[in-house]
Amino acid sequence: MDKKEVKKVLDQIRPGLQADGGDVELVEITEDGIVKVRLVGACHGCPMATLTLKNGIERTLKKKIPEVKEVVSV
Repeated sequence: MDKKEVKKVLDQIRPGLQADGGDVELVEITEDGIVKVRLVGACHGCPMATLTLKNGIERTLKKKIPEVKEVVSV
């Protein structure tokens, strides 16, 4: 899985997060398909952060990059 490809997909997601005062940073991609991200700004500590992570970021990444197994927040 290419880091550049993951960043490209995150860049497509980012405007929606930024509209609510948040953002996402790519931290690491593991060899077994785990994408580690950090939610920042309004997203950090938001009660809806888990929903955003799983239903927004993870679903989009898995759809566009089948090698992605899971997205976790660190």
